[in-house]
Amino acid sequence: MLSVKKPYPILNSTEYVDIAGIKNIPAKIDTGADSSAVWVSGLKMESDKKLSFTLFGPSSPFYTGERLFIDKYTVKTIRSSHGDEQVRYQVKLEIVLGGQRFATAFTLADRSQNNFPVLIGRRTMKNRFLVDVSESPVKRQKNPRTPKLKQELEQDPHKFHQKYIERSKK
Repeated sequence: MLSVKKPYPILNSTEYVDIAGIKNIPAKIDTGADSSAVWVSGLKMESDKKLSFTLFGPSSPFYTGERLFIDKYTVKTIRSSHGDEQVRYQVKLEIVLGGQRFATAFTLADRSQNNFPVLIGRRTMKNRFLVDVSESPVKRQKNPRTPKLKQELEQDPHKFHQKYIERSKK
């Protein structure tokens, strides 16, 4: 008998996810990232060797203040797209993504400066989803500096280059 594979659900470049009971968290779907990451704060190693942390930070609308205590964790070295390396803890958390509920590995990171508190990488999506980047249900807020930067560039390209590009090389 011939087996027929079910088609994979399609994710967009951004999605809403539920993690550890917290619903509708905006997440970036990143096929360029190997692993998934979630914003945590107050990361501590407890005396009983459990890892404790709070999902998100006090400035996040998703912050509950509830501490999670995890006894099964590992460590992973993450290399950013800029080549920087960071050692992070990795834990399994239950999520709901694309209508599916499952446990997946997340590295624990300070994502307070990122546009999205959650990043979903390839390993989480593998054999579960396809990605269509033409749609994005989560709308990103535009950076308020961008129009001013464009105006500076138009007024004096040389001055702009000195101020922003040359300075960043030092």
